[in-house]
Amino acid sequence: MTFDPLFFLKGLQARGSTAQSGQHVAYLRQLQREMRVEETLHIPLTSLNVIVLDIETTGFYPDKGDQIISIGAIKVKGDKVLEDDSFYSLIKIDKPIPQAISKLTGLTDEQLMDAPPLSEVLFEFLKFVKDYTLVAHHANHEKLFLQNASWQLYRAQFKHRLIDMSFLYRIAEPNENLITLEECCKHNGIEIKERHHALYDAKLTAALWCVYINKLNEIGCTTLKDLYERLTIE
Repeated sequence: MTFDPLFFLKGLQARGSTAQSGQHVAYLRQLQREMRVEETLHIPLTSLNVIVLDIETTGFYPDKGDQIISIGAIKVKGDKVLEDDSFYSLIKIDKPIPQAISKLTGLTDEQLMDAPPLSEVLFEFLKFVKDYTLVAHHANHEKLFLQNASWQLYRAQFKHRLIDMSFLYRIAEPNENLITLEECCKHNGIEIKERHHALYDAKLTAALWCVYINKLNEIGCTTLKDLYERLTIE
């Protein structure tokens, strides 16, 4: 992840931060040096280690004030979901949750009142993610909010590779019209639990990732490079 650590540090100092804030900057700077995004293009999908994530938000437009209210993520090694290696956090926001979102997610203002702020959660999330490749169902939603958060907190672009699961569906099963997470799970016989909970949605998407990298492998699409090349000639 590329950002200006001096700018970030000054912002933290202006808010009366402690030595721990400097440690955060040092960690993020080291992460920036160690990221090797391009190298993942040639690793077999069935051997690629990824982190599958999902976020719940107050709406669809971060540039219009919508906010992240929870982040869930789980690690996948090859085609095995690591059930005991996951991340989940609620996030405190500065305005009430819209009633429709509260009904959809089951989250309430009271639950978020004692949650940590986005600045803390995003840092802990990045520590969990490190330089892993990220995966999400219809990833543009996650991308928009993570880019916005990265800019607001660090004045930097979000640099992690983020793979949209819809790419895999389109290449592996081009004749199927799979759109929602429910449709994709039902089509593949995956039991649906706890929808619109960030961690459980991440787990459902992780199960789909494992199914589809094997389907892609069967048709000779074995790496991310293969996947992207096939998408360009669709």
